[in-house]
Amino acid sequence: MRKLFLTFVFALISVVSFAQSAWTVDPVHSSINFNIKHMGISFVQGKFDKFDGKVATAGNNLDKGEFSFIVYPASINTGVEKRDKHLTSADFFDADKFPEMRFEGFTATKGKDNTYTLKGKLTIKDVTKEISVPVTFGGVAKNQQGKEVLGLQSKFTINRLDYNIKFDPTGAGVAKDVEVALYFELIKQ
Repeated sequence: MRKLFLTFVFALISVVSFAQSAWTVDPVHSSINFNIKHMGISFVQGKFDKFDGKVATAGNNLDKGEFSFIVYPASINTGVEKRDKHLTSADFFDADKFPEMRFEGFTATKGKDNTYTLKGKLTIKDVTKEISVPVTFGGVAKNQQGKEVLGLQSKFTINRLDYNIKFDPTGAGVAKDVEVALYFELIKQ
């Protein structure tokens, strides 16, 4: 009986330790990019240079995953210092008052092949909205240091006016819709 009990305990410990895998974003192999129409005829592209993220998964896939990402708007980089300064001002991100943008994902639903729909809450400035974003799971591999890494990417569009980024509310000069592209490589902890 004792042997059966110990076998059950060891099996339970194995399942629990395998059930949750923790991953953290590798900023060297990840990027958060955006693209927004300017004057209705061209585009401004940019990225955020500083961000963090964690994912907890059930094994080496996104099933039953929990996702938490933070982006620091003061790190915006469009390649034009004057524009970047304006984007961190109260006209746009108001980075002094709102130093973080957050995404907390709580449901990952598997689609075809390696695709998922991730539902969660996106907070920009003083607004939090529930959104769904498509995610492509790139899989798991070992990096040069022998650590497991997980890859994922997502592309989606948000309306900046929904998040109190009210500069040019007509969208004539700076479009309302922002295309977001995320590329993450996460290291297993």
